[in-house]
Amino acid sequence: MTASGGIWAVVPVKETADAKQRLGMLVPAKLRSSLALTMLEDVLDALTAVPVLAGIMVMTADAAAANIAARHGARIEAENARGGHTAVIAAAARILAAEHCAGMVQLPADIPLVSAQEITTLLECHRPAPSFTIAPARDERGSNGIVVSPPDAVPLTFGDDSFLPHLAAARLRGIDPQVVKLKGIGLDIDTPEDLHAFARLKSATRTQAFLERSGLQL
Repeated sequence: MTASGGIWAVVPVKETADAKQRLGMLVPAKLRSSLALTMLEDVLDALTAVPVLAGIMVMTADAAAANIAARHGARIEAENARGGHTAVIAAAARILAAEHCAGMVQLPADIPLVSAQEITTLLECHRPAPSFTIAPARDERGSNGIVVSPPDAVPLTFGDDSFLPHLAAARLRGIDPQVVKLKGIGLDIDTPEDLHAFARLKSATRTQAFLERSGLQL
């Protein structure tokens, strides 16, 4: 399958056997892989409800994640899938740029509160190319949602404090970055504090249902 015009969504998924270790004792090791896959399903549910997207690409070498992606009609790529978030998103940008796609919106697989409306809002705020739009993590340190046109217009480098460096990287390319704060996209589940904040909202998500079935003390 090859890409076609428009903006493609890209979701990187590392191997889930080692997922979410920072949740520590709050989530037993035997449940972390299932939690990660359930959050991925919430993200893909939201993306598939955004008709303006040209397509969805899941970057992964994880078989279970690939099966979920396939059920959602996503394109699956494994280039640099074991190389970390920065490397895998760089690979996706190269692929989409080579296929002359208009842009790329990257979203992490651990933002189960994301909605189709939030993704649509992020895309509506995005300017004509060359352009860069970012939705930060709730602490305004991380970069949770990024739209970039063309896909390789700005080099993306991820980490705990990537938000301000991404703004600087866009400006170095002569692009005025747009910042859009969105609650669902902003809440990625990495720490016990994140999971407690998510659980308090009692959302109608697959992830909330999974937590309730699991009987975790949240």
